[in-house]
Amino acid sequence: MIDASAYLIRGTTFLAGEVIQCAITFTCPEATSTGQPEALAWASAQLHCQCNVSESRVVLPPQPLTRRPSEEWTQIQSSSNTSFAASRGERGVCILLTQPKILFCDLRIKPGESKTFMYTETIPRDAPPSYRGQAVKYSYKVTIGVQRIGSPIKLIKVPFRVMVLYGLGEATLMDGEDQTDSSNPFLEGDKPQNSLLDRAVQILTTITSRKNPNSYNITNSQGVVAKFCLFKPAFKLGEDIVGTIDFSDASAPCLQYSVVLQCEEHISEECRRRQQQSGTLSSHSRHQEFCLHLRHSHMLLPIPLHVTPAFITDIVCLRWRLHFEFTTAKEPIPEHGIPTDQSECALWQGPENLNVDTLVWNLPIKILPTNPLHATSFASSKSSNIVVV
Repeated sequence: MIDASAYLIRGTTFLAGEVIQCAITFTCPEATSTGQPEALAWASAQLHCQCNVSESRVVLPPQPLTRRPSEEWTQIQSSSNTSFAASRGERGVCILLTQPKILFCDLRIKPGESKTFMYTETIPRDAPPSYRGQAVKYSYKVTIGVQRIGSPIKLIKVPFRVMVLYGLGEATLMDGEDQTDSSNPFLEGDKPQNSLLDRAVQILTTITSRKNPNSYNITNSQGVVAKFCLFKPAFKLGEDIVGTIDFSDASAPCLQYSVVLQCEEHISEECRRRQQQSGTLSSHSRHQEFCLHLRHSHMLLPIPLHVTPAFITDIVCLRWRLHFEFTTAKEPIPEHGIPTDQSECALWQGPENLNVDTLVWNLPIKILPTNPLHATSFASSKSSNIVVV
């Protein structure tokens, strides 16, 4: 008996284009051993992405596979239990499958001995992000196949998350803006090249740190309801969306308002089961406040770390928006008198019945990935798995 374990070195979250490293350890326990060395025929590892769709809403295109290995390897794989198929037992369609890498052949382990092999693979930059939607799901796994001679293959599967930052392969936004390193007299030689993760963090910081306040006048048939100000247009996962609402110039009295962070899932036209079907909405953070007699208010919506930033594939398109609902009075509300003598107090009794109207307004926003190290610290999935071979 041999214990085979797989462990992701840097956690469970990566950017498309990054290198993923997985340590695979094979251990022969002393207590359960017969005293003779245990033998394994071979072990191989692959990355793969599964796509699951709701058959009642989505029709897969004729060729949904976006990236597979060579035809020679595809012909080798079969449905038998003695060939390595990384996606065996998985639901859905495999849309990404990297070339398999052989870890070893004819491995012998003595009782009490352990041997570790390192599997390294680059996540394709054109890979879709991990996503769990209502109609479409993309999920990633590292799969290690291990086999004894004359025995079925045992699979070790370790799930991980992929985030996509568009434009990462192009020149960084900071090129030409910060030249301090080149003039530093304490640096010798050429300027060191940043890793892909460093460039990604640089891009994310540059985009999401830019303050560009935008104001919006929200009106209905009675006139101005409120003025909303959003301090920046782009946000990272884990950030707070902060905005202010000004009622000082309102023509229609606003009784209460609510703001909800929503994502819109739209299936591409060629993949829709019914051409007239609309997109689906998922709500996350929510802010609600009673604002009668308020001149100013503010909202704060946290962006969860587990959600998926906006993306588009051949099957689905995901967008983000702020959904506002304002409840306004159709008729003026009686003012309450303020005593001239500050030592006196007054109690204002609101009307028992009001004719109200609801104003709905949607504001598109941009949500980007975050540093994968931050997302890993809040991940619920394990970065390791173990099986007995």
